[in-house]
Amino acid sequence: MNYEPFINSLIDLAIAEDIGNGDHSSLSCIPRSETGAVHLMMKQNGIVAGTDIAKRVYHRLDPNVKFEAFKSDGKELVFGDFVFKAEGNIHTLLQAERIVLNIMQRMSGIATQTREYVNRCHGTNAKILDTRKTTPGMRVFDKMAVKIGGGHNHRMGLFDMIMLKDNHIDFAGGIESAILKANQYIKEKGLSIDIEVETRSIEDIEIVLRVGGVRRIMLDNFSVEKTREAVRLINGKFETESSGGITLDTIRDYALCGVDYISVGAITHQIKSIDMNLKKV
Repeated sequence: MNYEPFINSLIDLAIAEDIGNGDHSSLSCIPRSETGAVHLMMKQNGIVAGTDIAKRVYHRLDPNVKFEAFKSDGKELVFGDFVFKAEGNIHTLLQAERIVLNIMQRMSGIATQTREYVNRCHGTNAKILDTRKTTPGMRVFDKMAVKIGGGHNHRMGLFDMIMLKDNHIDFAGGIESAILKANQYIKEKGLSIDIEVETRSIEDIEIVLRVGGVRRIMLDNFSVEKTREAVRLINGKFETESSGGITLDTIRDYALCGVDYISVGAITHQIKSIDMNLKKV
């Protein structure tokens, strides 16, 4: 997944909404030419994420800022660990402070939560997927954090995969109709994207097995017992994905059913940011 087209525009938006027509707090009491340094410290244990984005925030404001990373993204850190040092114009350091903290605290929270889910599936073939349940405008950073935590990205948006969910199926006149129309659409448009279809019952799966034309079958809100039955029935003909209400307490049971993927919205929309601070060196 290519994040690059989105990163600078998101950083620019964060800068614009925070700084506006000027950082009057800094302008009012600190000479423009003053230089200094700050370091970022962990205030609780967790997986650090967003260090590279922090560097880009500083350099977006001032390419002359010196940035030294002590820890790399994906490392499990503890209270008191220093992550990086930034040195340069004090106005730049203060303008970047809240933007850097907001991004890194959230990304680290997502990476930490994702790592918990990944660890619960250790020894199985199941891969943890994120969803589109992300904070508007922050999706790229959310999905980057999922990968840093050891998870995998589902589609970025509506444009890079056809995903036939319950409402698509119902409005299209059923699973078979939706699949056939989606394949015709891909052919007519000359697209090279995959199709995933949501199923809500064993009967739905039987229709998909007969019709074909998809890459992955989603097992939506299936019980563990029904998931085992579904995996046996599909028998490797299509990729399988469990989804819907799966928690840390139940995820290993689903992984042991033999599904290829488990999508978990909670890793991006039910997270707690990791506490950090930026202080003068």
